[in-house]
Amino acid sequence: MLRLEGYQVRTAVSAETGLQEAKTSAPDAIILDLRMPLVDGLGFLRRLRERDEQRTTPVAIVTGDYFLDDSISAELRELGAELRFKPLWLEDLVGLARNLLRVIH
Repeated sequence: MLRLEGYQVRTAVSAETGLQEAKTSAPDAIILDLRMPLVDGLGFLRRLRERDEQRTTPVAIVTGDYFLDDSISAELRELGAELRFKPLWLEDLVGLARNLLRVIH
């Protein structure tokens, strides 16, 4: 959907692949799912923030879990991630991308 709106998009099928992609491509912003196998979105974000060059990369974490533990929500905020809930429609996703990119411009 974001490609159709003119954004340059890279995708990854796992947190490990996403972390490697983030390291090599230095994205302007990252949108990821909270619930992923092996390493979840919070684990991804922790590891991403350990990298000096990506401590401030805008990140949004998307989830369908409306009953998140308060400690998870708090840690996401501390790590500088925006939290959004599914479903995300086209206008929601485009708005989210614009908001994330506004942070760096």
